[in-house]
Amino acid sequence: MGKYFGTDGFRGEANKNLTFEHAIKIGRFLGWYYGAKNGKKAKVVIGKDTRRSSYMFEYALCTGLMASGADAYIMHVTTTPSVAYITRVDDFDCGIMISASHNPFYDNGIKLLNGSGEKMDEETILKVEEYLDDKLEIPVAERAEIGRTVDYVAGRNRYIGYLISMSKFSFKNVKVGLDVANGAAWQIARSVFDALGAKTYVMNDEPDGMNINTDCGSTHIEHLQKFVLEKGLDVGFAYDGDADRCLCVDEKGNVITGDHILYIYGLYMKERGKLINNKVVTTVMSNFGLYKAFDKVGIEYEKTKVGDKYVYENMVNNGHRIGGEQSGHIIFTKYATTGDGILTSLKMMEVMLAKEKPMSELAAPVVFYPQVLKNVRVHSKPDAQNDPDVQAAVAKTAEELGDDGRILVRESGTEPVIRVMVEAGTDEICEKYVDGVIDVIRKKGHIAE
Repeated sequence: MGKYFGTDGFRGEANKNLTFEHAIKIGRFLGWYYGAKNGKKAKVVIGKDTRRSSYMFEYALCTGLMASGADAYIMHVTTTPSVAYITRVDDFDCGIMISASHNPFYDNGIKLLNGSGEKMDEETILKVEEYLDDKLEIPVAERAEIGRTVDYVAGRNRYIGYLISMSKFSFKNVKVGLDVANGAAWQIARSVFDALGAKTYVMNDEPDGMNINTDCGSTHIEHLQKFVLEKGLDVGFAYDGDADRCLCVDEKGNVITGDHILYIYGLYMKERGKLINNKVVTTVMSNFGLYKAFDKVGIEYEKTKVGDKYVYENMVNNGHRIGGEQSGHIIFTKYATTGDGILTSLKMMEVMLAKEKPMSELAAPVVFYPQVLKNVRVHSKPDAQNDPDVQAAVAKTAEELGDDGRILVRESGTEPVIRVMVEAGTDEICEKYVDGVIDVIRKKGHIAE
């Protein structure tokens, strides 16, 4: 990760950590870089979520791009996966999404995508950062070379058409609830489900610039649970602010996590001979119960570091077709280069209709193990993590848990914190082993009290 850009873009509080000056300079660099690289005027497509500051960043990026001679194509309020899709299929030099995903409205972010709709490579990101730190000088465009903006709402409509084409079934008479989080999916999700014939019930679809993710969406799934039960719906889907993740609620009001989704669709692929390599890609945070369920049906799996970036890299490098995170970032590499919440919900509908089973029955084989996760603030993450006595305590715990649980100790990517997590048969067992490891960390003097 660079100085400004993390695994999911340049993110921070608007005009505090991430400013409009940053956005202008990012636009300036990208407009010049792709123009010089390709020897012709650069074409860049931009989307944004519903945050108040997204409009400011949109205009700032456009200003920078045009000043460097690029044309900026504006998709307006749309989802991250839609920008990735349009960047790829409409031959743009790169794509930009303005969003801080599930963060509160006062945060924002700038995500950069390459011409294939994938997260920008590290080498180009570092060049952007050099320009942000005034280590590079680039020329401004003059006269006829100055760029322009192009209204590209047609791109969003093309993406809606693409999603509709993904469904093999009519959703006629299926009652579906959608929590669009007052975010990027608010104009897209209903259009797709209505077009496919569903009886669509939508909540949190009145964005005002400040209510994105506020007590709604995939991070507050309890509201969709209540909505599904009150309306007597067959299934519900909840998205986050930029709609690159999806969680579900079954007809009984139970939460269906990303782990359940990986199992349900992974098994569906295996049954049809579509699960290439017989593997599903997960992260180390997937529940132990998922792996037990995979073992029972003969599905193998990979484990990556936390972050959809690492899931996608593993999938591309090894030719796997499905992967994701418990949080609902699910990637189908045959259809998309990013997690896509609406696409994920369509795939869940496909399994329900193909198997003629309710969501609760499809998810039943995945029985979650109790999990206890505690964060420990430390003086030095590497020192605490690599301490021989701490490692010995972790190894002993893993040995005692055997096949009936697991322990995971990892460093936070953003805080001076070590995360200690245990999954086992009961909460009491989890607490016992987590506290045991933390006691060792404390006795060795690593904890910052």
